[in-house]
Formats: sequence, structure tokens, C-alpha cells
Amino acid sequence: MGVRPAGPTPLQRAVIHPALYYAIRGALVAPGVAGLGPSVDVARKAGRAFGSAKFNRTRVQRAMGHIEQAMPELDLPARHELAIRAYEHLFELGVEMTACSRAISEDAWPHHIRLGDIKEAIDVLLTGKPAILITGHCGNWEVLGFTVALLGFKVQSIYRPLDVRPLDTWVRESRSRRGMILLDKFGAMHQLPEILREGKGAPAFVADQNAGDRALFVPYFGRLTSSYKSIGLLALEHDATLIAGMARRLPRGSGAGAVRHPGALDYHIEIEGVLKAGEYRSQEDPMFYLTAWYRRAVEKMVRAAPEQYLWMHRMWKSRPRHERLNRAFPEPLRAKLAALPWNTDEDVARIVDRSDRDRAFLSEHGLSRMP
Repeated sequence: MGVRPAGPTPLQRAVIHPALYYAIRGALVAPGVAGLGPSVDVARKAGRAFGSAKFNRTRVQRAMGHIEQAMPELDLPARHELAIRAYEHLFELGVEMTACSRAISEDAWPHHIRLGDIKEAIDVLLTGKPAILITGHCGNWEVLGFTVALLGFKVQSIYRPLDVRPLDTWVRESRSRRGMILLDKFGAMHQLPEILREGKGAPAFVADQNAGDRALFVPYFGRLTSSYKSIGLLALEHDATLIAGMARRLPRGSGAGAVRHPGALDYHIEIEGVLKAGEYRSQEDPMFYLTAWYRRAVEKMVRAAPEQYLWMHRMWKSRPRHERLNRAFPEPLRAKLAALPWNTDEDVARIVDRSDRDRAFLSEHGLSRMP
């Protein structure tokens, strides 16, 4: 799953990283001192200020372009507001994630988490048979992992190691205390087959990231997007069930359930779908089908709470081979898109048209990927 970047220099290991570690750990004390509610409020305001700053204009414009692709019905002011709210969400996440290991405990989690209809997912996990958990950069994926682990299921979360080694060690240890194991993404594919084969836990992927030029390209908001092959390979090898879900932040004080307090995280755990091996193995191209299925599941989660998605991510950066080589849309790919049961003829036509426009843009500007 990628090439491991170069390690830190001796100066970084000896001086810079320890200093950063203590500075960051000091900053993480703030929610415990000021309280989670006030800290989140401050973070939200800081996120809006950061998103609205002049130096961030290019990223906001990129986010607005992504929003236009995903939700063309929104006008320009609405797209701008949603892009700014994504920065509010990002900053809120920073505060909330520092509180996860402390707040979401065996005794306290019902004060912070509401469970939706998760019976089908729980039934799958209780069998002990291979299962793969899927979410996206929507809602709070850290809360989702903590909750699944606290319900008694082993979670092996794919994780990019932090460059600051002391901070990386602290993050791993704090997560493992709640039953969530972090796997180095650069070596995970060597470990995951054994984990699935021997029932050591359910691998968990945040699966909406750009996966590079050699990935599998399936639709995402009506546009081909680079998607991980590793999920499909693991699922096919072990007949694993895919479970897609998210932790969606609720407005404070909303809905029924346990009494909330100002320091509550207020998240709702939702299962978007469960895909069993028999369902994807019966398809003409099981790999393409299950990859398109989980991308569609993430898309539906994003649509449920678009203000809680990181629109600034470059999810359409890498482009399929036919676009990079300025070739016509491949007929076999068109046939695969048409075979997806949720696609209409109009859906396929929109995907092909968007791909043709992307191909023309790359050719006109001499590019191999989107800027």
C-alpha cells in the first residue's frame, strides 16, 4: 500500500521531534482543562477563520470544485459555505480526537455515542468470519473505530505512521488501550492475510483516498476515481464480508436517547451497507463490483452529512490510463459501469461525459493528473 517515505534525520530524532511531541501533548491538555464543549466551539471558530483566510483561497477553490462535481444543484454561495464548514469540521475533529481515548470508555461511551440499526453488522462480526470495515473521511472515523472496539470486536486499523516518532508511539499506545490496533499502512498487506485467516480482527480502512495511477477506477459522485485494489484482493482471497459505516456528529442536544451534557461528543453510529461474499462473487467482475460498491457506500455517507466531509482532499487527482493517454473511453469499462445494478443509462452517460472532459483537459494542458 505505497512506498515508505524516508525516515527522520538524526537532528529531527534528537531535537525537533521531541520538542514537537511535548508541544503537541501540551496543546492536547486544553480540552481537559477548558472542557470539551468550549474547546470544540473555539476549534470551530478557528476552522472558519482558517478556511476563510486569504492564504487558503486555493484550497477552498479546490474544495468548491469538488462540491460542484458532487452536488451540482448547489449555487456558488452554498458551495463556498460548505467548503468553509469542512474546515470547521476538520478543526473540531482535532479536538474531539484528543478526547476519544479518555471519553469513550467502557462506562462513559453511552453518554457520547448513539447506536443506529447495526444488527446486521454485529451479526456478521459475531460469527468470527472474515470481515472488512469501510468508512471514509466523513464524520469521525476515530470515534467509529473506538466504538466498534469497545463493543468487544478486535479492530485492526490501517494507519499511516506519524513522522514524529514519540507522538506516533503515544497515538498507538493510547488507541491500543481501547482495543484498536493500528497497522502501519506500508506493511499492512503482509499482515492482513494472516489476521483475516486466523480471526485476529477486522481490518478497517478509511477508503476514500486517492490510490494512485495504478489503482482501480470506479465511479465516485459521477466521476472515475482512483480506488484501492487491496480491499478487493483481501475480500476475494478470504471471502470476507464488507461492512460500510460512519460515525456522524449530531447537533448538540438533538434527538432522543441518553441525556447529553456539554462535554458529550454526540455521535451516531450508522451502517450504510453490508456486502457478503456470495453477492460480489456472483458478479461477472467481482473485484470491480465490490470496489464500486464500497465507493458508492462512502458517497452515500458523505451525502448524509456533507458538512462533515474533507472536501479539500484531492480525491480525483489520479486519472485512468485512457484519459492520460488521450484515448477514447474503453468499451469494456462502459459495460462494467452499465452492469452495476444501481447505475442507470443516464448515470453511465454522465460518467463517460465527465471522463471525456477530463481527458480533454489533461491533453490540452499536457498533464498526467489533475492539478
